This record gives sequence, structure tokens and C-alpha cells, in this order.
Amino acid sequence: MLSLSDFWRRHRRKIFITTGVLGGGYLLYKLYDSQRRIADLDRQQCEHDELLKAQMQAHYEEVQRIADATTLPHAMHYLSIRIAEELDLSPLTDKLLRGKEQPYTLSSSEKLELWDRLKILSFTKLVVALWAVTMVSLYIRVQVNILGRHLYIDTARGLGSSDLPEDADLIDRDDQQKFLASVDYLANYGMQAMISNVQAAADEALKGKQLRDIFNTVVLHETFMQILEVFMSMGSPHQWVDFLMPRDIRFYKLVTASGHDETTLSGATKFDELMVETRAVLSRFVHHTCFGKLYST
Repeated sequence: MLSLSDFWRRHRRKIFITTGVLGGGYLLYKLYDSQRRIADLDRQQCEHDELLKAQMQAHYEEVQRIADATTLPHAMHYLSIRIAEELDLSPLTDKLLRGKEQPYTLSSSEKLELWDRLKILSFTKLVVALWAVTMVSLYIRVQVNILGRHLYIDTARGLGSSDLPEDADLIDRDDQQKFLASVDYLANYGMQAMISNVQAAADEALKGKQLRDIFNTVVLHETFMQILEVFMSMGSPHQWVDFLMPRDIRFYKLVTASGHDETTLSGATKFDELMVETRAVLSRFVHHTCFGKLYST
């Protein structure tokens, strides 16, 4: 019968080889298992990223749908109503028609004055309409992009993403609707100041132009661009943004507070943050680039 020492001496080589094979196999298994787990984690991360992108795209498309189907048509319709109200040319045309039917009711100087006013206001109305429609459309596009970014952050937070700003607050539906409704600021509050500036620009640009002058498409375009250039050069470089939205983010709180005594004015909200971001984006537009290229074609 072999002793333990004899067994070890005889089978030591086999034991070493077997132990080495088993140890190597175990290490290979652990390596394979770790690689498999890494692959699973990578796959889960890819699936998470795809889900995040899909959720973000769905949110963005929903906001875009609301903007295209509701916000933009409503804003344009309301804007056209306000422009028609503020720049109603019918009183001037009615007087001129009465003067034509009853020649002695208006003197020559009065007729010339009425025609001159009609000329100024007609160009004013044209420039106001084109500028306002363009800027409101731009404003809505900026809104949609900003909302899309914030909804992306909200979606990422909901799915547990760690790549988020620490102070990122969720945006609720009320803030979204209030933000989209701010597009009516121009029609409700900025219209009169804008018209006043455009009218002053038209008055300056049309000096020396007579009623008998021919206005073909080239001259009309040049005149329009000249009025627009004078208008955009008034005040600060970004004064035009003040026609689209309030300079003070507390404006909407003050408007709300005027009808509700319990409304407080302290504390910035998510809506305030959206408005500040919108102003920052709009203010980056240099007016020569934004308007010169926009209407030069």
C-alpha cells in the first residue's frame, strides 16, 4: 500500500498539470463571464439610449404638432386681426372716395395730405405684416426647439439617466401651455410700439417719393428693404426682441397679479427660465443677417 508521500512523489506531475488545467479553465470562465456581463451592460445601455431617443422624439413631435396645428395658425390669425385693427386704412380711403364724388368737400392740399398719409400707412402696413409674420414664425420655432431640449432632459431624468444638470427641474404642462401662449405678446402688447417705429421708418424712407412715381417690383423691393433697414437701426441692436417678448420676466406675473390679489411675485419658475432662454436665443440673431438675407431673395 502506497503512503501519501509515495503517492505525491509518483503523481506530483499529474496533479500539477490537472491543477493548472482546472485553474486556467476557471480563469477563462471568469474572463468569459465578465466579458459577457460587459456585453450585456453595453446592450442594456444601447437599449436605454434608444428608448431615450424614442421618448425624446415622441415628445418633440408632440410639441411640434401642437405648434404647427394650433399655436402657429392661431397666432397668425390673431396677428392679422390686430394688424387690421391698428392699421385700418378705410377711413382714409372713404374720405378720398367722398372727395372724388363731391369734389368741393376737399381742397387740393387736403387731398395731397390724405394721399401722403395713405402712402405712408400702406407701406407701414406692408412692412408690419411681413415683419410680424416672419418674427412670430421664428419665435415659435425657437420655442419648439427649447421645449424639445427641456423635454429631453425630463425624459432622461424619468429613465434614470445620470447625465443631467443637478438643478434641472421638470417642466409641467401648464408651463408648456403658458410658454406657447406667450407668442401673442406681440399682438397684445408690442404691436403699437412696433407700428410707431415702422411708420417713422416709412416716413423717412419715402421722403421725396411722389404719388406719380412708378413703383415696379424692383422699386417696391428696394423701398421695402430701405424701410426695414431704418426700422431695424432704431434703438439698440436687439430692441426688436422687445416687440416679441417682455424684457422683464416678471411681466406675466404682474399681469396675473393685477387680476388676482393672492398671486405672489417672488421666485423664478420653469416658465421664467424658458422665457429667459428664448430671449437669449433671439438676441443672438444679428439683424443684418436675420433680415437682409431673409428678404433679399
